[in-house]
Amino acid sequence: MIPIIDVRNLGKRVADATGELTILDDVNLAVNAGETLAIVGASGSGKSTLLGILAGLDTPTSGTVKLAQTDIFALDEDGRAVFRQARLGFVFQSFQLLSHLTALENVMLPLELRGDADARTRAEAMLDRVGLSSRLKHYPKYLSGGEQQRVALARAFVAEPPLLFADEPTGSLDAATGEAVMRLMFALNRERGSTLVLVTHDPAIAARCGRTVTMAAGRLDRAAKEEEALCA
Repeated sequence: MIPIIDVRNLGKRVADATGELTILDDVNLAVNAGETLAIVGASGSGKSTLLGILAGLDTPTSGTVKLAQTDIFALDEDGRAVFRQARLGFVFQSFQLLSHLTALENVMLPLELRGDADARTRAEAMLDRVGLSSRLKHYPKYLSGGEQQRVALARAFVAEPPLLFADEPTGSLDAATGEAVMRLMFALNRERGSTLVLVTHDPAIAARCGRTVTMAAGRLDRAAKEEEALCA
């Protein structure tokens, strides 16, 4: 089986006061279509940087990332943006909603960017699915944190991307609201059959995924590598 995510010898280094800081060091990872994968690790371990590179939101110093057999860093920045619009959804800890757009307009945006004629109808249906049909015309500042994250989920799933990335999706929410958001995210993922990769520090959230890998000091730890070999 050809993995939908194929990471080879990935490295990320940045200049710092001491010369150079290694954030990712020789990371190799394969994820099959339909998998749910949690990336866990201590703060500063490199897990969010890895996720950002997988989504093409950050660039590596070395190595390759293939998504659905496309080498995303063989594309220029515009090409990666077009690829993301067509194939990826992303849920951020801080919601990343556009403050000048209503909930409906935020969810319509990815569909409008790719020219879908039925953007409004699909966005309305998606907001109804996440329980926000009464909040279509509300701007983010008038929504609670949980409501904003549900809008973000609707935006991520509305274009039915085969790949979904989530970075600490409950990090800005209280426990009860975070649990409700997680139930919704995994339900939407099952309904649409997408591949989900999420970063979390919460073992309970990681346990919901089919597989977990651990980052430590910019590398997949030994147990994660052994598990990766079994899944390759």
